[in-house]
Amino acid sequence: MDIQIEQPPVDRVRQKPQGERRGLVLINTGNGKGKSTAAFGLALRAHGRGKAVQIYQFVKVPSARFGEHRSFEQLGVPVEGLGDGFSWKSRDLDHSAELAREGWAKARQAILGGEYFMVVLDEITYPLIYGWLPLQEVLQTLRERPPQVHVVLTGRRCPQALIDLADTVTEMQLVKHAYQVGVPAQRGIED
Repeated sequence: MDIQIEQPPVDRVRQKPQGERRGLVLINTGNGKGKSTAAFGLALRAHGRGKAVQIYQFVKVPSARFGEHRSFEQLGVPVEGLGDGFSWKSRDLDHSAELAREGWAKARQAILGGEYFMVVLDEITYPLIYGWLPLQEVLQTLRERPPQVHVVLTGRRCPQALIDLADTVTEMQLVKHAYQVGVPAQRGIED
């Protein structure tokens, strides 16, 4: 199989943006892997620069101990599970919805409080598309946040209104996945 060989660029042609620096709304969505991983990378980048970061996970349980939780704990990055796991494992979807609403109240306060440089709302699209959270309130919160606060949202099937509001949207596209040929999820890769 051949690849197209290219000459490396030698001239940097770039127009310098003239706008002011401000907090951004960033979304990672789509059916491909890496939405949360990319958001965690941003959180680590900000933390590495001494910025205050808060991560909320809308599906993970508060007692979750996945790889990211262990690493963030060691680094002193707060991550909080707000849910009770995947909806198909829930024993009480009304309870799951209540947890999402309680979690959103915490996340909303963190966003509007202005003490964090970055707030990550991991897997927030699910409680939105299930109707557990009011989309208009989320949109209003993002619009009213202090100007220095960055918010990163992740999850599949992101509502168009959020995409329209966001500054940067990345859609992860599934090209190929080991699971499709029977390889199970592996610790350290998909946890």
